[in-house]
Amino acid sequence: MAGLALDTLRKTYSGGVDAVRGVSLDVPDGAFCVLVGPSGCGKSTVLRMIAGLETVTSGAITIGGRVVNDVEPADRDIAMVFQNYALYPHMRVYDNLAYGLRNRGTPKAEIETRVTDAARLLGLEAMLTRYPRQLSGGQRQRVAMGRAIVRKPQVFLFDEPLSNLDAKLRVQMRVEIRRLQRQLGVTTVYVTHDQVEAMTMADRLVVMNGGQIEQVGTPIEIYRRPATRYVATFMGSPPMNILSAEAVDGGVRIDGTVVPVAGLTPGTAVEAGIRPEDLRIAEDGLPFRVAFVEELGATRLLHGPLAGTDVAVQVPAGSATQEGDTVRLAIDASALHLFDPATGRRLAQG
Repeated sequence: MAGLALDTLRKTYSGGVDAVRGVSLDVPDGAFCVLVGPSGCGKSTVLRMIAGLETVTSGAITIGGRVVNDVEPADRDIAMVFQNYALYPHMRVYDNLAYGLRNRGTPKAEIETRVTDAARLLGLEAMLTRYPRQLSGGQRQRVAMGRAIVRKPQVFLFDEPLSNLDAKLRVQMRVEIRRLQRQLGVTTVYVTHDQVEAMTMADRLVVMNGGQIEQVGTPIEIYRRPATRYVATFMGSPPMNILSAEAVDGGVRIDGTVVPVAGLTPGTAVEAGIRPEDLRIAEDGLPFRVAFVEELGATRLLHGPLAGTDVAVQVPAGSATQEGDTVRLAIDASALHLFDPATGRRLAQG
């Protein structure tokens, strides 16, 4: 096993387009690191550079203490699982699993042992004689993972492996992948645009935007203390509500109501972030007229304008509030996140 390090990694395409701009990251040995961000943020380009499928414009990639910038993909001791499975349609499952080992000249007895072990681990024993076309999407993804497992690499790379699966199967497979990674203990870098997937799977979460890293931390650290407005609104479903506010003596004023916060210069414009679950219906607070309601089973989402901005409020399933009702919303100061409107950076709160 081995750790992975990226040192000021940059990728510039012809025409001067910077897809990745100075990304530095340490992934400890055995960690499950998730790169998350919208399409075009550079996360898949980073993964492809680690794999050797994209050249590095500048910076360094180190795997197990060895700089691999100029090492061929086949010699980097990594295994990659793709979004489209990349299985050989004319080969049975057994041969798909064994193919890479045969190419490396692995003895037949060892191939048999590794394939059998991987098939048992993934529940594929009964499918070894089938062709990929005879498998479901989830089964094909298991075969793709098995092909990576049999190689016993230093690093696993996953490029949006669940995006072709239906919602129920995605939940099942993300649990399966996390269980396998913990069992095998292999350093893993996983790319996704799905923040729920990222939150539930990562040891170390990396939020990317515009070719750069916005924040690195545990999922709960990033959720509870986002470093920027971008991270605050990207991580979480539904996203954090952002309200215009002004710093005053003793707190911040939001639509005429002062929420006590220390450490701000009076008169300063700020943006106040509050998650839907941290707004609560109370006797006193900001007036809120419910425009429409989303029923989610265990909870309900109330949507409507607050302080000139459309917001979402999460309430229990048993809440009696209906569309057209006007209620008041209380804001807990401890749940308030403050950002600089110009830079988007988090402001220190006393």
